[in-house]
Amino acid sequence: MNPLRFALFSGLCCAMIACTGKDQYPLPDYSKWEHFGGTKDAARYSSLGQINKENVKNLEVAWTFNTLDATERSQIQTQPIVVNGILYGVSPQINVFALRGDTGKPIWRFNPFQILGGENSWAGVSRGLTYWEEGNDKRIFFTASHYLIALDAETGIPIESFGEKGMVDLKKELDTDLDDFLLVSNTPGIIYQDKIIMGMRLSEGLDAAPGHIRAYNVRTGQREWIFHTIPHPGEYGHDTWDPSYWDKIGGANNWAGMSLDEERGIVYVPTGSATYDFWGGYRHGANLFANSLIALDANTGKRLWHFQAVHHDMWDRDFPANPNLIRIKKDGKWIDAVAQTSKQGYVYVFDRVTGEPIWPIEERPVPKSNLPGEKSWPTQPHPTLPEPFMRMVYTENEILRLTPEWEADIKTKLENVKFGHMWLPPSHEHGIVLFPGMDGGAEWGGSSFDPFTQTLYVNANEIPWVIRMGANPKSTSLGQSIYANFCANCHGMDRKGNPPAFPTLIGLDKKYTENSLENLIKNGKGAMPAFSHIAENERKAMIAYLFGEEKEDPGAKKELEGGKEMLTPQFYMQGYSRLLTEDGYPGIQPPWGTLTAIDMNTGKIKWQSVLGEFDELTAKGFAPTGTENYGGPVTTAGGLVFIAATKDEKIRAFDKDTGKILWEAKLPAAGHATPAVYEVNGKQYVVIACGGGKGTKSGDAYVAFALPD
Repeated sequence: MNPLRFALFSGLCCAMIACTGKDQYPLPDYSKWEHFGGTKDAARYSSLGQINKENVKNLEVAWTFNTLDATERSQIQTQPIVVNGILYGVSPQINVFALRGDTGKPIWRFNPFQILGGENSWAGVSRGLTYWEEGNDKRIFFTASHYLIALDAETGIPIESFGEKGMVDLKKELDTDLDDFLLVSNTPGIIYQDKIIMGMRLSEGLDAAPGHIRAYNVRTGQREWIFHTIPHPGEYGHDTWDPSYWDKIGGANNWAGMSLDEERGIVYVPTGSATYDFWGGYRHGANLFANSLIALDANTGKRLWHFQAVHHDMWDRDFPANPNLIRIKKDGKWIDAVAQTSKQGYVYVFDRVTGEPIWPIEERPVPKSNLPGEKSWPTQPHPTLPEPFMRMVYTENEILRLTPEWEADIKTKLENVKFGHMWLPPSHEHGIVLFPGMDGGAEWGGSSFDPFTQTLYVNANEIPWVIRMGANPKSTSLGQSIYANFCANCHGMDRKGNPPAFPTLIGLDKKYTENSLENLIKNGKGAMPAFSHIAENERKAMIAYLFGEEKEDPGAKKELEGGKEMLTPQFYMQGYSRLLTEDGYPGIQPPWGTLTAIDMNTGKIKWQSVLGEFDELTAKGFAPTGTENYGGPVTTAGGLVFIAATKDEKIRAFDKDTGKILWEAKLPAAGHATPAVYEVNGKQYVVIACGGGKGTKSGDAYVAFALPD
């Protein structure tokens, strides 16, 4: 039997086994790619087997589509969807388009900012779209700025009966007293019956809104229900917050996407940390439902069960991706489960209906914080299985030693920095190495689950970061105070930044006028969000501070301890900073990026492979080290795992049984996105968005691969 027929035959047999008798389990149609993650269970699995282990070496570019709107620091993180042979994607500037899936020929394109206007021109990045149809009514839902927009899927024209002229303002009906704040939605919502359930991205500071989950009617745009991720008085979990400040804390939002058990009507919602991320003096308590996986009744928004992976987070350990709905066999019994990957290198696995852990999760003591005003939580959860998919602790033995110069460089950078425990609390007395780092572990690309072999495939970053805390400057300068609240996390209180991700702000007066800098702050650019919600007098004061022109004003700044004013943290994290050599290489022994296969029946690792390489290091005789990677894997019935994600601007196919690389191709820019796999007219395609960014050159291409005719 040839490999293609074997792949199709084995998949059919497994599907028959999974769907018969007392173990009946209706599987999604894995031959289609109509949802974020391929299917609503987020499997990122394709039952197509035309491309297989034997012929993958013959893959060639079938078509390339250039969006023509990339900028110097833009990205494309979109995983496109394909419906009835039409591919729907998003450009770097959040233009939505439809292409023929077999040729890449454009059908229509829609620029939302022609109707939103210049003040709404920043939308960050988009990771995908949502499709819904009923009869001849076919709709594409996506977000730009703080709006949820509905388009006719055949024409790209806004559906004016949805919301107000085709748009719903996500800043409204959030059950908050805030009247202006940062809100975008990078990850697409998920459809249940006639509802679209939405999450959002918010500010990382104490100006953030609460991250409540909402469902909207797909026809009218009316809000159907809301779940308060920061519970109101009388709601479950309200007692896990400081009663004096619960209504002034934001975050606990779903920015990573959701998964849906359509048969049971359960939506699974992972959430991020509450603000302020690194000092929780205003949120004493465990802080439900931050850092939680929440199972909600998709029809009503009622909580069914939850699990909190980080109590009172001080490390920005958001759940980074939508979970996989899986079916595994444990102790001879089939179990419908949900598997949630994490930045901290764990996979948490639960019974899908009851929320009971499949393997024990132990609460273990962790070091206590010494930050004044902080009350850290004494324990954190540790899954006993599955096995962690990366190293969990940065130790002396892990210090980079590929060359004596790099080793000496990193040891110098570790002076007055503590390490050796994954739960070291941030401190104002010394730095700490955060490992796994702020970008994982796992990241937003998500993991892939093969439902016929019960194998989970997850890629990871193994990059240490350094956290340093500093006291609020308590400046008499209003501009410095505003800068500390909104900008210091990324660019540091010293304004030196951490290039290339966070550029220095020193010398801005030589690059910008007051007006041009104010426009940049108001409208955002690239990865930098728009700060249009900062009051005009505060923006001007901050610009004067950045230009070195602001004079101290003893009456300019209040000490805010409560009331309706925005809170200010007593301590700030002094800037996002990877532990790197002066040459830009991670300060840890390789691998720096990995792809891991986990047997979810046993929780044991099957194999782990290095993901990515630095060509200049390979040329010097070093074994491939792996690279930082953003974007996830896709598994197929042809025996392959497709993944791009790496900074070396390649896409690869791995043997899903052994982890061996079977094929790779150079891309026009890094594919920091998750591929999509689909079929048109009997031909299988693999498409990847090549937007670059993340320290690599930006791009504007979608590239589709297929076998030659």
